Amino acid sequence: MPRKPASDMDKIVGRNIKVYRLVKGLSQTELAESLGVTFQQVQKYEKGTNRVGSGRLYQISTVLDVPLMSFFDGGGAATSPRGVSPFDLLADPLSLKLIQAFAEISNPRTRRKVVALVEAMIPLV
Repeated sequence: MPRKPASDMDKIVGRNIKVYRLVKGLSQTELAESLGVTFQQVQKYEKGTNRVGSGRLYQISTVLDVPLMSFFDGGGAATSPRGVSPFDLLADPLSLKLIQAFAEISNPRTRRKVVALVEAMIPLV
């Protein structure tokens, strides 16, 4: 019997697993060891290649210490003019690091200057 292909929701769940794993500071290998699976399996979950069963999703939510329903967030998320969802941005480790560092800046004036600097760099890319 042929395998049922992953749905868009499977891909959203996978992306959110990756986001929460990165926020927690875990590698795919560390998460895999906690779950008793290979890192390749975690990789397939995160890419949405393999569907995540309900029991495994509950196990992942426990390891990452996030509510089970948070894996379904962003299914209808707005996208930027370039068609990128904010959740997709968080799935990029560099974007996440930038956001985390930005959150540490408490001075509003400095925060505005950082945003202006980054926005000024966009045409150069």
